[in-house]
Amino acid sequence: MHPGHGSVSVALAGSGGAGVMTAGNMLLEAAAQAGYYSLMTRTSGPQIRGGEAAAMVRVCSFPTDAQDDRFAVLAAIDWQNIGRFAAEIPLDSSSLLIGDPAQGDPPELFLKSGARYLPLPLKALAKQIEGGWPNMVALGVLAGLMRLPAQAVERAVARSMKKGREAGINAARLGMAQAAAREDFPLPPPPPKTVRWLITGNEAAGLGALRGGVRFVAAYPITPATELLEYMAPALAKLGGTLVQAEDELASINMILGASYGGAPALTATSGPGLSLMIEALGLGVTAEIPVVVVDVMRTGPSTGIATKSEQADLNIALYGLHGDAPHVVVAPNSLADCLGATEWAVHLAESLQVPAIVLSDQYFGQARAVVDVPVFQDRVVARLTAKNGAAYKRYALTESGVSPMALPGTPGLAYTADGLEHNERGIPSSQASDHLAQMDKRARKLAQLDPGENWASQEGGCDGEGDIAVLTFGSCTGPVREGIARARADGVAARLVSLRLLSPAQPERLKQALAGVKRVLVVEQNHSGQFLRYLRGEYDLPGEVASLRRPGPLPFRPDEIYRRLLELGRK
Repeated sequence: MHPGHGSVSVALAGSGGAGVMTAGNMLLEAAAQAGYYSLMTRTSGPQIRGGEAAAMVRVCSFPTDAQDDRFAVLAAIDWQNIGRFAAEIPLDSSSLLIGDPAQGDPPELFLKSGARYLPLPLKALAKQIEGGWPNMVALGVLAGLMRLPAQAVERAVARSMKKGREAGINAARLGMAQAAAREDFPLPPPPPKTVRWLITGNEAAGLGALRGGVRFVAAYPITPATELLEYMAPALAKLGGTLVQAEDELASINMILGASYGGAPALTATSGPGLSLMIEALGLGVTAEIPVVVVDVMRTGPSTGIATKSEQADLNIALYGLHGDAPHVVVAPNSLADCLGATEWAVHLAESLQVPAIVLSDQYFGQARAVVDVPVFQDRVVARLTAKNGAAYKRYALTESGVSPMALPGTPGLAYTADGLEHNERGIPSSQASDHLAQMDKRARKLAQLDPGENWASQEGGCDGEGDIAVLTFGSCTGPVREGIARARADGVAARLVSLRLLSPAQPERLKQALAGVKRVLVVEQNHSGQFLRYLRGEYDLPGEVASLRRPGPLPFRPDEIYRRLLELGRK
């Protein structure tokens, strides 16, 4: 069995136009049809159009957000520049390389792994089917090696193809026939049937925003956040909402501030370069107390970085990037499915506290597609505190909670100024030290009184004082950490997981309770400088010995790395 017991991981690669993503999605759909959990992540070069790409699919008998340690099969339609992905598609001596000999030999980087090479004339086989394509043959080969039911594969092809459906099914059948005599990587039996969703992280975030009440979106397309906007555009229209493609990120953040000022819960989605441009306007949102949500689908930086790869290096700017003292909310989903719940919650926090909220997703979550259990959501819209006509209106009244009634523009008797200048309770610009201090205290009080309940983090293990090792992480590192902890537990090393979901405001008392009895802490994050570790040391008291496991993108963490590090800590 492959390293991830109960799963098989395969990759399909090729140059631009080879259709590897199309075939990868069909393989994912076939796994879903057969009753399995599955996860498809993607890698591609930085080019705008075309270029090499790979679809990486893990089919499981259990839910997962993690890639496995090694891939059982790498099938390539061609080998053009696929060697660039060697580090992202690890193989070993038990792995199988499949390629068309007419397209040349596999790159040496892959052969060095010891993987076996199976030449297969994909293009020639496809020509046997009128209208057949090599990617459909490769799809059939991969499905056949895993022993996915033919009916599930055919149903997936039929659902996905509008044109050439019969040719696609026949090509997939021919591919499955090539694997009929092999017994390389059969899947375990599927898990018991339950209701599941097939969804991407970007789609989940978009759905969460809609469920939270967002009805206006303004954004400028940017990789890897664009699919979130593409999902929301038609969905918003069905709900009577509006999506505007702005001319740039500066326009988009100011548009959503204006829409929210006018009473419509509003959102924009971007990545690191766009968030950098939005920072000044986010400060306006803090001072004017206008609720907005910004979904940052993080990618490798700095600057343009590697636009198509994942990294968790926007943490610092999300937490501390606003100039002045500017209390705001930062939330991070800790699973692909949680992109829904975390974004919905961010909308609720923004609206109820009248603050900007940043959702830190990333390319791994955003562009991954997976079969997941039905996500947890609140299924309710939190209404902001609105003003009623009456006594002289104080928009920024110094309330005990810090939240004061917000009036809709044009309401008789409730006019006020909302700009970036410091102001008094009525919203009149003021340079008085007493007004500045009072409003600063008011804005801080809103976050200080927040009670997030169990939403602040995902906690697993540590019941009844079990184990003195804890792993702290956030975002897309949570999946491999969870699986690594499970493997270590099977070998007698107990560790607890704490994946922070609410990054700002910090929750020191809650983390103190979560880490009771812990003597060794491992902090796992995907960035170069240890931003998460520095944040934890700045905001929390960490017990005992603290170790750091970090690296920049684009390579994801794999369960075996966490497992081995936990075994080392367990021996101390």
